[in-house]
Amino acid sequence: MKLSVIILNYNVRYFLEQAVKSVKSAISSLDAEIIVIDNASSDESCAMMEKHFPEVRLIRNTDNVGFSKANNQAVAEAKGEYVCILNPDTAVTHSIFINAFQYMSKIPDIGILGVRLMDGTGNYLPESKRNIPTPFSSLKKLLGIGKHENGYYANDLAEGDSGEVAVLPGAFMLLKRTIYYEVGGFDEDYFMYGEDIDFSFKVLKSGYKNHYLGSDGILHYKGESPQNDKVYLDRFYGAMHIFYRKHFDSNFFSNTLVHFGLSIGKFLRKLSMNRSGGRIQNTKEAIIFTDNLNLLQKLAGKIEIPVKSASKAVLNSADIHDTMFVFDEEYMSFSQIFMVMDAQKNKGNSFRIRPSGCNFILGSDKSDEKGSVLLF
Repeated sequence: MKLSVIILNYNVRYFLEQAVKSVKSAISSLDAEIIVIDNASSDESCAMMEKHFPEVRLIRNTDNVGFSKANNQAVAEAKGEYVCILNPDTAVTHSIFINAFQYMSKIPDIGILGVRLMDGTGNYLPESKRNIPTPFSSLKKLLGIGKHENGYYANDLAEGDSGEVAVLPGAFMLLKRTIYYEVGGFDEDYFMYGEDIDFSFKVLKSGYKNHYLGSDGILHYKGESPQNDKVYLDRFYGAMHIFYRKHFDSNFFSNTLVHFGLSIGKFLRKLSMNRSGGRIQNTKEAIIFTDNLNLLQKLAGKIEIPVKSASKAVLNSADIHDTMFVFDEEYMSFSQIFMVMDAQKNKGNSFRIRPSGCNFILGSDKSDEKGSVLLF
């Protein structure tokens, strides 16, 4: 078998359904499998999987064992020559794995391959490619400064380019299963956050080169920090301490410096979060891109702003602002949807997707929140 796609789920039932549908389409021409491992979700995620995807291998944990342990558990069940670690709050293009394997075939010593990540607003996520975090770059990251510098993020490589980088995100990691085992998988000292940095670094230290593919990408609704910012800061702060303790020479002075720097960064980031407000939406209407009249009527009864339908042709001529785009995935492919999101971003627009055959639409208007679901 060529590929095993591992999706770790925790209480994102509707996003998981879209992710699995998109992966099924992307692996249709490959000898591949999907493994979903669930960390004791309480939102009927497992019931949905059993009903809609009985052919998918489902592993049900009775406790939330965290990111590292659950992924290691799933990879132990995998049969593919390659494994792809994939977040459940994602959607992938039909071409993503074909393009990824073509790229990897040209790099003999490749370790992990990552791809371009786009959030629910159509904007590029800089965590798509990162450098090995120094205490100083981690401090700046916690402060929310220096995003466009080549520090914590690998900004020397343009988002649309491809090439060698140090650290790739756990939202999408593609590599040979033998390499996964060679480096010992994800370090289970990390519960959440930091494990992808640690894993990337272990692969580098084993003599492989990690690469970023900027010519193709995926939608990743949730950005770096969840809605509970205190939990995020505590876990990121703790993960960086584990990382430095494991991989860098330490002494009293350096340990004190790291501790002081991260503590100050954590405190200042909390202040910044407390002062910042949410983005104000001034959406004036919704445009439904579909040829399904029944779907249009159902959505018109649920969306609380004026609704109209449109064909793809309107995108070639209209300058659209302050509008909710609702894409029917039966009418437009994920590749087409992602192109429109990229072209129409930062104009006050928001985006929603109705996965094929589903009675809900998904979206996110901020890169640091979980996303929204509207049932119809």
